[in-house]
Amino acid sequence: MALAAILLFFLIDGALGQALAHGVAEGDKGYIQETSGFLFWPFVYLGAKHMVTGYDHLLFLFGVIFFLYRMKDISIYVTLFAIGHSSTLLLGVLTDISVSSYLVDAIIGLSVVYKALDNLGAYQRWFGFQPSTRAATLIFGLFHGFGLATKLQDFQLSSDGLIGNLIAFNIGVEAGQLLALGAILIVMGFWRKTTGFWRHAYAANVVLMTLGFILAGYQLVGFFVT
Repeated sequence: MALAAILLFFLIDGALGQALAHGVAEGDKGYIQETSGFLFWPFVYLGAKHMVTGYDHLLFLFGVIFFLYRMKDISIYVTLFAIGHSSTLLLGVLTDISVSSYLVDAIIGLSVVYKALDNLGAYQRWFGFQPSTRAATLIFGLFHGFGLATKLQDFQLSSDGLIGNLIAFNIGVEAGQLLALGAILIVMGFWRKTTGFWRHAYAANVVLMTLGFILAGYQLVGFFVT
């Protein structure tokens, strides 16, 4: 439980400190707006930086892999999430689809709630059936990618090299996701070997669900007061 508590502490601390998890730092924003042409490595870096500081992403992934033990299963779910995330990131920016970022980020917060409830077996008890976890991972991946797209749309991105830079950014996002996932799996691996894993798994998912509600509530407040 101690290892999981440490992991959740950093995720919670980061989420509350950066409630707008999809936000881009001012320095990065200035760099994005001032550059033109295809810049592969800088945009890879920006994408990776976004992912490793995107606490809503990490919380969702934490919930997704919580009860996954085989690397084959983990790979399937992470791939589904990546497909969804990548598709709407590129589509949202290139087509300039405009939706309130507050509403999108609120849905992302609720995706954390959904996964925590799924881990707690709530849907089987409440409705008598288990929704497809793979479909849910893909669908919420679409929202996670669209959340970032809404932020990038606020920047004056140069059309020169835009597609290449978006692809590079997305490569960075996926690389950052793998790095963050690796760290989470290491912590989870140690925790799962302890006798307290099953005893504290319920409490860990309740904390995960609570944080998801906090993230969603924060975004909804922002939507109604702005």
